[in-house]
Amino acid sequence: MNTETSILIIYTGGTIGMMADPQTGALVPFDFQQINDQIPELKNMNFHLGFHCFDPILDSSNMKPEVWIELASIIEKNYEQYDGFVVLHGSDTMAYTASALPFFLQGLRKPVILTGSQIPLCEIRNDARANLITSMAIAADYPAPEVCLYFGDKLLRGCRAVKVDADGLDAFDSPNYPPLGTVGVKIEIDTSHLAPPSSADELVLANPVVDATVGAFRLFPGLSPELLCNVLKPPLQGLVLETYGVGNGPDRDQAFLAVIKEATDRGVVVVDVTQCLRGSVRLGEYATGAALAKAGVISGYDLTAEAALCKLFYLFSAGYSPEEVKAKMMQNLCGELTVPPDDS
Repeated sequence: MNTETSILIIYTGGTIGMMADPQTGALVPFDFQQINDQIPELKNMNFHLGFHCFDPILDSSNMKPEVWIELASIIEKNYEQYDGFVVLHGSDTMAYTASALPFFLQGLRKPVILTGSQIPLCEIRNDARANLITSMAIAADYPAPEVCLYFGDKLLRGCRAVKVDADGLDAFDSPNYPPLGTVGVKIEIDTSHLAPPSSADELVLANPVVDATVGAFRLFPGLSPELLCNVLKPPLQGLVLETYGVGNGPDRDQAFLAVIKEATDRGVVVVDVTQCLRGSVRLGEYATGAALAKAGVISGYDLTAEAALCKLFYLFSAGYSPEEVKAKMMQNLCGELTVPPDDS
């Protein structure tokens, strides 16, 4: 490892940085400035470590879009001083943060790796140590010029990752895109699946210029059109509609379709993503999908629900019009989706 390499560790909160309070036994965050006491192996990793700790730290269930932007801003401000960034984050909403950051960090040429753990670092048996050490090693020594998520021996593209297991140590997967790397005896990065390095000369933080109001709604058998109508009321600008199979919905429920048509006619962008873990939306394949398209719904192809929501937020917060948002939602901006050849 290069002794001149510098890695910034950003601790937002989460299980990985918790330890037992000696008085109460309750889990409290430890001081990451003293991380060498917790992981003495770091002394043998010959690169410089910097630290930034959120104050207050956040359980990932309390994450908000404002925090995504704050995190992106921290990376942007420290971009020239460090060769890579490791973000320690609670696992529950890690996939949302990993999906949001690529949209706000434009021109990224350095690795930004989110990681965490299911068991705190203070426990004798834990997954925190391996996740943290490996994330730092990848950020320091391997080509990965994009936002990634490392967990359970897999390096995933951030905007393709989803949490698939609440208890297992292999908690994340990338159902519609191959892992960027796997870790066993060796760290093996598949460069063919990495994003090409940006041609930009510098990192640009895409600061939002307006507030954005977006949401998500999951279809279920017997849903009331009135319920969806309430969700679609102003000030909502965009909705991720989680549908069945390849993008299907109830085409015999005219009240349901009328609610969607009324919303899309007044400029609400409704993006269709599948409830299935794998696969892509194909709105024209069945009549039930075609009916949604006729009502003004657009395809999210193989976007994860997390990436679709983050992308909607980014586009509206950047001030794009509804028509511009529709067009960009169906374009691949940072490796987040695969557009079928017949739709490109």
